Amino acid sequence: MAGLTLKLTNRSRKGLKGLPPSIELPNDATVEDAKKAIARAAKVSDHNRIGVFDPVSRKTIKDRNSLLRDQVEVVKRGELLVKDLGPQISWRLVYVIEYLGPLIFHPLVLGLRDHLYPAVWPLVKNHLPYAPQYNSEISFTQKISFAMIIAHFIKRELETLFLHKFAASTMPFAYVFRNSFFYWVFAGLLGSLELYAPFSPAALAPEQPTILTYVGLALYFIGEIANFDVHWYLAHLRKPGETARKIPRGHGFGLVTCPNYMFEIIAWIGIILVTRSPSLLLFISIGTYYMYIWAWGKEKNYRAQFGDKYKKKRSVILPGLL
Repeated sequence: MAGLTLKLTNRSRKGLKGLPPSIELPNDATVEDAKKAIARAAKVSDHNRIGVFDPVSRKTIKDRNSLLRDQVEVVKRGELLVKDLGPQISWRLVYVIEYLGPLIFHPLVLGLRDHLYPAVWPLVKNHLPYAPQYNSEISFTQKISFAMIIAHFIKRELETLFLHKFAASTMPFAYVFRNSFFYWVFAGLLGSLELYAPFSPAALAPEQPTILTYVGLALYFIGEIANFDVHWYLAHLRKPGETARKIPRGHGFGLVTCPNYMFEIIAWIGIILVTRSPSLLLFISIGTYYMYIWAWGKEKNYRAQFGDKYKKKRSVILPGLL
């Protein structure tokens, strides 16, 4: 069977030094194979630095295991756009670093609670939106909130290390700071400082669980379990050796494009109901915005790749809402 001969064009003005004018690849070559071959020809030590792009849309071809012959415009035009992406870091490590922030800040702030807040209280007590009170003891709500948040991010870490499969193996190293900022600052630093304050809504919540607490816990466990179920399903959607993308079915995919995001939001609604935390509400509100954008991107990809075989979704993360 004939192979593929592809013209190689620098995508950026700076360009990749040593890029050959063309490259020959076997018919069953994957995107990863192309990147390795280009790196060898251009004498780039790390093939993960090589980014390959569609010659028409100029968008990156992310799935490193997909076959090049399935990239319609690449085959039609016989061309790949190439760019040096710079120093790389693995996607898996980036996620581990992201989720580490809350796992550091929440125990740290809780441990420093008795030393941190007595100095802060005189400065904030006259600026609270409710009657100022100070509960020096860690409340029941704060204890259960701590357990819920730590469990959530430990689950995230374990899934990252042992379950998730990534279409791209690496990303530019500089992105780790951008990606980690959201989790470290909003869910970690701000969330913990507000949540464990002796004058926070969680500190002043009723000592005995309320209906709101039970509803929150129910949503949390439903969301976390269902989210894990979707992640497990997606990780095993393609059998070993398969490269073609598949349409996911069941597990909430009949309702929305990305049910993993839907269940993530449900779990966080549960956390908000229990913690009564405005900081964590801000965190998940920002997160929902980005999940909505990412989910619409996935919806467009499904429609473009599978055509009439794919049932279009009007809602991508929350049925009837988003």
